[in-house]
Amino acid sequence: MPDLLGAANPVPGYDSSTINRNISVSPDNTNIQNVPDPNRVVGPDGRTEQQDGGQFGDSGQIRYDSNFQTFIQQLRQSQDLSESLARLMGKDATVVSSGMSEGIAKEMSQAIELMKMDQTELLKFLSSQLKAGSRFGGALFALLRNAYARAESAGVRADILQFLKSYSDYSSTQHIQGNLLRNMAGMANAMPASWADKLREIMAELENSIAAGDRRGGLEILQQKVFPFMSAYVGQTHDMGTSRALLSLLALDAARYENGSEEKLAESFHQISGYGTLKGVLGNIDSQSLLQLLEGSRFDKSSPAVQFADHLSAAAARALRGEGSAEVQQIFKQLVSAMLVNESVYMPVNHFIIPMEMDDRRLFSELWVDADAEDKKNGRGGSGKCMRFLLKMDVQSLGLFDVIITSRDREVEVAIACPEGAASFSKDIEKAVSHIIARNELTPTGISVRKMERPVTLTEVFPKIFEGKNSVNVKV
Repeated sequence: MPDLLGAANPVPGYDSSTINRNISVSPDNTNIQNVPDPNRVVGPDGRTEQQDGGQFGDSGQIRYDSNFQTFIQQLRQSQDLSESLARLMGKDATVVSSGMSEGIAKEMSQAIELMKMDQTELLKFLSSQLKAGSRFGGALFALLRNAYARAESAGVRADILQFLKSYSDYSSTQHIQGNLLRNMAGMANAMPASWADKLREIMAELENSIAAGDRRGGLEILQQKVFPFMSAYVGQTHDMGTSRALLSLLALDAARYENGSEEKLAESFHQISGYGTLKGVLGNIDSQSLLQLLEGSRFDKSSPAVQFADHLSAAAARALRGEGSAEVQQIFKQLVSAMLVNESVYMPVNHFIIPMEMDDRRLFSELWVDADAEDKKNGRGGSGKCMRFLLKMDVQSLGLFDVIITSRDREVEVAIACPEGAASFSKDIEKAVSHIIARNELTPTGISVRKMERPVTLTEVFPKIFEGKNSVNVKV
């Protein structure tokens, strides 16, 4: 019978039935590609989805097999935030300033005015930045932290976390509302006009509901109009592109919008206040008092640090939307990227920026703080608490300084790497730093000033960053 599916005259030695019968299957053969199965761990194979590219993802390729490796790669590639600020706001940044649009220049000029400060104002700037960096500040959240640490029941901890999640969504209401409108606008722009016009009408209703402060009405519009409308659209057009992708984001924001209502917040609070360990302290707080207490624990939006961040973010938003020259857009892109890396969930240390103008000299600094650092001198079991600080300063007309400060109780150790122009004054700097430490009733244990060979990296000062590798970091 003729072989209708193959060659009429097969080549000798290449009979497929014979060859397949002689293949030896070895589980360690990396030329075999296993079938992907998320329910079990398979052996090593030759699949190209895995990206090794070096021990810590420094191959230059985009990582998509591990969240942590992506963070490490971005951390290595991101430029110093202080350098970007100096290029944007330094007195010598005439080339960059000429490429700014009117809106960006206005925001930057207002931010520069806030940089003028003395020692007292600098302390207020840092304090307000510290408060603004923590959403869960105040006596109430300190009480909940202690209760969570002492709780022996998983139910108590779960209810405390649920309250914190509701408060996070409640305090992010304005941001979530903006996301809802932006995603709906993006969906309408990606749809045919016959469908888009109807969606824009529904979006106008939602916008009016948000402006009126009617959260319940906005949720009804989302649940009863937007989602049924989009379900009908996808069902009839089979559009699996941008509109459907944005619909998934819209559903997540709608869930947060509902979870952040005052009713949900009060419900989750009264749930935790009913436990015996918290009932005596929180049992007498009603819903109205709770809202007042939470409003009082928020950071001051009129503080200089918050105003500076607002003007800087507004300028960055304009640049990333296409305003200004290509050089200005690139600097703002690097600035935003560096800030996002330092706010990553894998970053175990606190990050602050210190832009200031004092004595007619501008200084742009970054500060990283590890309040629970590993003490290499005494080991983890050493007595006392160890804190480590990394301060990167870009001083106008001098250059970049790296300052590493390690504090053990009342003992302070300082290592300074300075530009070549300041290295000749190293002995004077050491004496001045020692005097400052002693003046504040602390004990200087080791002060060293040397010429900078290369800028120090975060992972050198804070090796605990690599501890994130031990967590579940794969991408799905």
